[in-house]
Amino acid sequence: MPTGMRPQRIATRGSTLALKQAHTVANMLRPLLGGEEISIDIVSTRGDVRQDISLAQLGEGVFVKALEEELLSGRADIAVHSLKDLPSVEVPGLVIGAVPVREDPRDALVTRDGRDFSDVPTGAILATGSPRRIAQLRALRPDLQFTGVRGNVDTRLRKLDEGQFDGLVVAVAGLSRLGLHKRISTVFSPEHCVPAVGQGALAIQCRSDDAETLALVARVNDEITDTEIRAERSFLAAIGGGCRVPVGAIARRNGDKLQLLAVVADESGQDVARSEMNGPASDANRIGRLVADDLSAMMARLANPGLGGS
Repeated sequence: MPTGMRPQRIATRGSTLALKQAHTVANMLRPLLGGEEISIDIVSTRGDVRQDISLAQLGEGVFVKALEEELLSGRADIAVHSLKDLPSVEVPGLVIGAVPVREDPRDALVTRDGRDFSDVPTGAILATGSPRRIAQLRALRPDLQFTGVRGNVDTRLRKLDEGQFDGLVVAVAGLSRLGLHKRISTVFSPEHCVPAVGQGALAIQCRSDDAETLALVARVNDEITDTEIRAERSFLAAIGGGCRVPVGAIARRNGDKLQLLAVVADESGQDVARSEMNGPASDANRIGRLVADDLSAMMARLANPGLGGS
């Protein structure tokens, strides 16, 4: 990378976790910039401001739209997102320029006393704002109760410690990035709780016409993570990125092979459909679409049992 590049401006949300993620990306890019500075600008999003209603009510993109406006206006060169917050359809003029190495994508349970999920007593209340998590965990433990929770990771942990609920379900990656991995009581295998699309990964978003910044961030792109994310986001786009039913997907690349596991469920946990497919890593987008087609057919049969035939 030649010297003389312009300084880079990173837009981020202001939570402790978001700032940690933005600084992680800045530290990756700084040695590649030939001494130029990187500034980090905090932007308030609608999802941060409206803590009084659920994310499902707020709709898609509530944590990203304000950052994307900073990019489109030219006030920022890069926006750093938790990739799972990005809608499946990209905004015209913007592109995911890179995805660095992914953190652990799985979900975790945190309890005050370190009690494992299987040992949580009947009737215990677990907190999560995710219909995807509720549906899958309710299918495993229909005896448990669930309640919504908002706020950053620190706020959620404080509410747990104050006794507002008995357990908290969050992403492993968020706890790990904040140095809180020891709080984890149970890590759910993807076979038991399929993660959100893109969970554990960061998205480095740029303007599609900003060749200089795109060339810079491409140097921190991780090919394995990139392939996995393409399969997952292709699935999400094909299944209906804005659909209200709980969905999740996790891709794993091993050499030239790719495995994609995905789930579609209803929030009651009564109907949980899973589909898995293996194929060449070069077919990541196609694999995502095929798994979406398979799950769409499964859910149609569950909704209309008479259509399944004998």
